[in-house]
Amino acid sequence: MTDTLQSQFASHFGGEGTLYAAPGRINLIGEHTDYNGGFVLPAAIDKRIYAIVRPNHTLRVNMLAADLQKQCSFNIDDPNGPTETDFRYVFGTVRELIAAGVPVEGFDAAYCGDIPLGAGLSSSAALECCFANALNDMFGNATLDRMALARVGQAAEHHYVGVKCGIMDQFASMFGKANMFMRLDCRSGEYSYHPWRTDDYRLVLINSCVKHELVGSPYNDRRASCERVAALAGIESLRDCTWDMLHSLKDRISPEDFRRARYVIGEADRVMTVCQALEHDDFATIGKQMYLTHDGLRDDYEVSCPEIDFLVDEARTSGVTGSRIMGGGFGGCTINLVHKDILERFVACVQESYLKRFGVACQPINVAIGDGARKL
Repeated sequence: MTDTLQSQFASHFGGEGTLYAAPGRINLIGEHTDYNGGFVLPAAIDKRIYAIVRPNHTLRVNMLAADLQKQCSFNIDDPNGPTETDFRYVFGTVRELIAAGVPVEGFDAAYCGDIPLGAGLSSSAALECCFANALNDMFGNATLDRMALARVGQAAEHHYVGVKCGIMDQFASMFGKANMFMRLDCRSGEYSYHPWRTDDYRLVLINSCVKHELVGSPYNDRRASCERVAALAGIESLRDCTWDMLHSLKDRISPEDFRRARYVIGEADRVMTVCQALEHDDFATIGKQMYLTHDGLRDDYEVSCPEIDFLVDEARTSGVTGSRIMGGGFGGCTINLVHKDILERFVACVQESYLKRFGVACQPINVAIGDGARKL
């Protein structure tokens, strides 16, 4: 892939540039807790966005999305930028870097990736982090640290794409380490690494091939529910909401807001349980908590869909240790904790049954836990 990208850069722009990469992410547990100031447990994966970047000594940015066969140009000082979402992630990253004090100038860039789009693996965060890292390196002498670069990517989505995402996706893309999950406190920024030690279990994603789309109201509506409950409770975020506090508010909030908050508080408990289980290589407990998370995302947070629920039900009946919807919701992938002895049988069975039920071929994606954004 990188050889092809180098060739396309040379063909389109002439000469060579510097190669950077940033990964997508999985999240073992801790979904929709990041923007509530809570804890998450992501890991970077071996699926990445790759970009070749070279300063061009002008105020113009010229970009080639090589695998999409799309092109875009804009001026550094243009406050509006491109209209197409794919390029607004990079435009927003440029603008936020400048706001953070990095003297970004014009550049030429070609990028591509092997992160399945719309699957909930945070290809957008990988794109932001890849360019944030590259431009901070090229124009800012790497003055911004990794957390600052993660926040640049988050701000790009807030201000230039319209998704009020939390920090988890960008954090995972910047801070990933091979064979390590990361518990991140999304309020303080403190984090710790937790080892993934097993030869017996595999992590496999099943892409429902239902379009994963967060831009617009569904994501932001759920965030607003959480913020309403927190405000009524007189707290900064649902991170500080106890079960007693929530039940004391039940008659003063809508049933929908109550369910949303109930899910978030329960998920906070599940993250801590899974962190403890990782330290003891207790995969049965991890799997149980994954199923509980899916139930909450389906029934209380209502971000699942029939195709995803079908995949999780198939996992349950196939003896898969744990399964749930992963990512923001409304499609995308399930993440499955599968014993190696049943992996091939499970994948074959779920592919056959999904095709029969929906007339669409689902896509198994094997992932390994890899390193974060870097220059190659």
